Amino acid sequence: MKSFRLLVCVCLASASAPALVHAQDLTDEAAAVPSEATPAAAPAAPHEGLLPSVAADGCELHIWPAERMNSVTTGLLGGGLLDAALHSGKDASNKSLLASALDSQSQLDALLALDLREELALSAGTTFVVHDEPLERKTMNKVKTRRSDSQAACYSELIVADVFYQKAAIYGRSLKTLFMLRKFDAAQKIAFEYKAWGGNGLKLFPPKEGEDTIAALDELVGVFKANFSEYAKNERTTAAARVATK
Repeated sequence: MKSFRLLVCVCLASASAPALVHAQDLTDEAAAVPSEATPAAAPAAPHEGLLPSVAADGCELHIWPAERMNSVTTGLLGGGLLDAALHSGKDASNKSLLASALDSQSQLDALLALDLREELALSAGTTFVVHDEPLERKTMNKVKTRRSDSQAACYSELIVADVFYQKAAIYGRSLKTLFMLRKFDAAQKIAFEYKAWGGNGLKLFPPKEGEDTIAALDELVGVFKANFSEYAKNERTTAAARVATK
């Protein structure tokens, strides 16, 4: 069974109505409907950072976190097997810290804290469908059909493909993130696809012995967000140029 959570835009009909509600796997929705004798549970609190003021309009953005984390440290040797062997222990430690700071839930929370509708030029009533389980990295480019069972006519996918820490002798430390956005038409074919890296420098990560580990991990989350904003800006430019040339 495909596991995902649904974040639904609801009309703010009253002051008490939540801006967003969380729902369980849609395949279990029927079982979750309360009977007349059983009062409905109170709606969940809205997700922090997401405050839509319009009702859902039928458009969906499905979001998947990255499966793969990687760390590459290169010294004066400039890479290669010897360089990899010399830094294997440090890279293993960095990957563990990456997985701690940017696990699937943390990636999703970081993205949902941004204004994805504005960043990706989506309609104001777009519904977010959040998938907890990453897609297999090797299938990222091979599968050209929708990665969910949704039949929505207005449908897009945002996939985090890679989270990559790099330390280079010349360029210093950075976090790079590979994102893919796919927009489908009503015939369920890809109408637009944009895959690219976002990358920014790091000052605190990885923490040295005695340094503030929490601050270093928080920096990773902040740079992850900055990477997405950089990616989204380039995506909007690419999409606008594509429209202009039609």
